[in-house]
Amino acid sequence: MLNLNNPDSNALQDPVSLNVGGEVYTTTLDTLTRCQDSMLGAMFKGQLPLLRDRRGNFFIDRDGKVFRYILNYLRSSSLDLPDDFKEMSLLKREADFYQIRPLLEEIGRREAGEGGPAGRSAVLSADVDSQLRMLHFNLKRAPENYELCTVAVRVHTANVFCTSCAFVQLLCRRFSYLRAREGPLAPQPDEGRPNYLRLEWTPRPEQLPPEQYEKHRFRELAAAAPPPRGSLPVPDTRAFMEEVLKLALAEGFRVDSVFPDPADILNCRSLRFVRY
Repeated sequence: MLNLNNPDSNALQDPVSLNVGGEVYTTTLDTLTRCQDSMLGAMFKGQLPLLRDRRGNFFIDRDGKVFRYILNYLRSSSLDLPDDFKEMSLLKREADFYQIRPLLEEIGRREAGEGGPAGRSAVLSADVDSQLRMLHFNLKRAPENYELCTVAVRVHTANVFCTSCAFVQLLCRRFSYLRAREGPLAPQPDEGRPNYLRLEWTPRPEQLPPEQYEKHRFRELAAAAPPPRGSLPVPDTRAFMEEVLKLALAEGFRVDSVFPDPADILNCRSLRFVRY
């Protein structure tokens, strides 16, 4: 067995090769620990001992064929299954073994019918706005010397509605709030309204001291990115709309309307999608 907490063990480095029930996969440590409270995350954070096969691959004695869907889910936060997939109960059992709770929730929605033909029909709208706000604060130059400073900050807001709660949850996993003294925080739908998601974020100007930024409880927004980058900042509403557009198209939506200028989709204030 390999214990990653043991300094005498071989260091774990990317890429990571896994032998799952005879099927070999290659991925990154970031992907395997994407869901940090899962058993799979615990395995590759050094909290559980691991086995290696004769070729040096990490070995997990579970079903290897359905693991591809679990691994792809961790990579993209999207459960992509073929139309004729008939092993949902097996996939659910494996997701339960690895304790990947967001995947279990997605499987539960599929089993309840939301992933079927009728459940795939959905309407999605995304509206954004930006407001310029002037901040006035005293900046300490010396023990008895304070200077009154003024800095302009841009507060961005986004309001998303989708008739598919699963897509709203997918958006929540796509984005995260960043604050200097806290770890990343996933946004959540409005309380009691799982179809609605409101985001508000404020990039910090260079002229604004970090302590003033924290004092006003501003937050930055980041979007999930492929390894090794992990996440990328969302500096404005254009970048936000680009992420929504990529995710919506990947989930089978098509653009229905753009406001105000259909020829400039990324700089729009409102996007509407439909999925049949």
